[in-house]
Amino acid sequence: MCSGDEPVGTTAPRAAPGPAVDPIALEPVDEVVITTLVDNLFDALLTGRDGVARVPMSTGLVSAPQFEDGATVAGLRAEHGFSALVTVRRGTTSTTLLFDTGVSPDGMVDNADRLGVDLGDVQGVVLSHGHWDHTGGLAALAGRRGGLPMTLHPLVWTRRRLAVPGADPVELPTLSRRALEAEGFAVVERRQPSLLVDGCVLVTGEVDRTTDFERGMPPPHQAWDGATWQHDPLVLDDQALVVHVRGRGLVVLTGCGHAGAVNIARHAMRLTGVDRLSALLGGLHLSGPAFEPIIAPTVAAFTELAPDLVVPGHCSGWRAQHALAAALPDAFVPSSAGTRYTLAAA
Repeated sequence: MCSGDEPVGTTAPRAAPGPAVDPIALEPVDEVVITTLVDNLFDALLTGRDGVARVPMSTGLVSAPQFEDGATVAGLRAEHGFSALVTVRRGTTSTTLLFDTGVSPDGMVDNADRLGVDLGDVQGVVLSHGHWDHTGGLAALAGRRGGLPMTLHPLVWTRRRLAVPGADPVELPTLSRRALEAEGFAVVERRQPSLLVDGCVLVTGEVDRTTDFERGMPPPHQAWDGATWQHDPLVLDDQALVVHVRGRGLVVLTGCGHAGAVNIARHAMRLTGVDRLSALLGGLHLSGPAFEPIIAPTVAAFTELAPDLVVPGHCSGWRAQHALAAALPDAFVPSSAGTRYTLAAA
């Protein structure tokens, strides 16, 4: 377990017994399509299934003069980051949001180009949290699609570092509000839940920490409080995107899941009053020795929730992926950049 000198659970925002005091009326949609633009893995040999479309082997033609035709197939870029395109449809009206932007300045845009995705269709940006591997692609996005509204938690601007014992501390890149606004983004800060797209998309805001095992980041993850560096276990800016697909239940998309994947799913269900989890996609942050001890209770919780689709990507780790695949073989789908997931109303 990842714990410091203090009982991390005592610093959680608040307990959440019973139904939500301030429930969210999340409007159901007829369809949601989630396309992974950036992930840690790209595998052109993966096969799809109903509702899961993989990228063709021929995707990503790039210049390469050593070949007879002067080009080769490059596929998509895989990098330690996450970004997804989310399109929700109600009737004949569709709206597209960008959830996170990957780690490199040009990786997300490059993959979008190789996929034939028109970023001009994007109508807003949602940031899951402030870590650089989810915000790095904002640089190239600004050159393609200026003036977009951007929903985020006010703590995304927090200075953070990794101070591993025996090594020099490494300060992480810190997002700049001044720079984003100078590039034309309309920043909307929210600690509370936000409803977007005429009430069809929920951004969770701060997530209630209610499990006894999801204790957050280990002591080397630190934040600057204005005077000194302090252990930052909770990453309070962590939030998820939620859609209610009519007749199927909630679709939950996470960036890293720093709030805890089980906490996030339960929080979404409690906020909306929807008692069915249809799908969980994104980073679950279960990789490495600090988090592997909580794989078993996490898998047990999701086995009980029994979603139709589970796609652990980015920072989930191979051990967690194998455990989820074994426990939920019909729901598990391996993540890969470029994959399109379609969930339609029942």
